[in-house]
Amino acid sequence: MDWVFYFAALVAFIASIKVVTSANAIHALLYLVVSLLAVAFCFYLLGAPFAAGLEVIVYAGAILVLFVFAVMMFDLQGDNQPVLFQQSWLATWFGPLILTLTLAMLLAYILVTGATDSHIEVGVVSAKQVGIALYGPYLLAVEIASFLLLAGLLAGYHFAKSTSEGEHR
Repeated sequence: MDWVFYFAALVAFIASIKVVTSANAIHALLYLVVSLLAVAFCFYLLGAPFAAGLEVIVYAGAILVLFVFAVMMFDLQGDNQPVLFQQSWLATWFGPLILTLTLAMLLAYILVTGATDSHIEVGVVSAKQVGIALYGPYLLAVEIASFLLLAGLLAGYHFAKSTSEGEHR
């Protein structure tokens, strides 16, 4: 069962590297979706289905919609790139499709064989217990994460702001 976790972690690692190294913002967003799904799969395998669900709903759903909106609003791709359908489709969808199909095959393996680790206990966690944990012993980590998100927001605004000539930085 450990090999499934490591394989999902490898998919997350490859997708994350492609997010950082991709020159095209849309390609990077597609790989980011795959990376977030792989991390959610890892959370599920570690016995944290609540964290896995939040990863999919909050990050892969809501946050990425905002990223796509920002890419469209700021026109980060520019109008000077010619679009070839065959080359664009292959470059855009082939890598994320292969990684996503790998995750789907791992999930199908888990569901068909019913394989789970015996040393991981999965229990029901209420929202109150999550809130007590986040704002109890993990309060400093939550506040540091919020400052990091605020810094990212300010940096994004600074880089997207127009210069005096009307061009984006």
